[in-house]
Amino acid sequence: MKKMIAAVLAAAVCAFGALVLPASGVLAEEAQSAMEQGKALAFDRKKGNCLACHMIAGGDLPGNIGPPLVAMKMRFPERQVLYDQVADPRLRNPNTVMPPYGAHGILSERELNLVIDYLLTL
Repeated sequence: MKKMIAAVLAAAVCAFGALVLPASGVLAEEAQSAMEQGKALAFDRKKGNCLACHMIAGGDLPGNIGPPLVAMKMRFPERQVLYDQVADPRLRNPNTVMPPYGAHGILSERELNLVIDYLLTL
């Protein structure tokens, strides 16, 4: 039941662009702002640059070296696994071509968390 509720809420966030809860309007705005910041970092050619290798809905000129970034919550039910994959993908695959965004300081810990929060909405 909890998974179904989470899926419905995630769909609402994607469909409406914001989660509106009666008692937490400020939190919903902060979550939306964080998601927008994460998306901006992911699309930024000088920061996350996820589009260089991945297809992301709404992105222009996506690459095809990496897998499409879709159904991320289903593919990475544990947030930490996705965080580790972006921060240092060499841990799971020493021969990867994906840059270790955290290990090389390309993204700060705060920026990594914003990107991960955004990716989990895809």
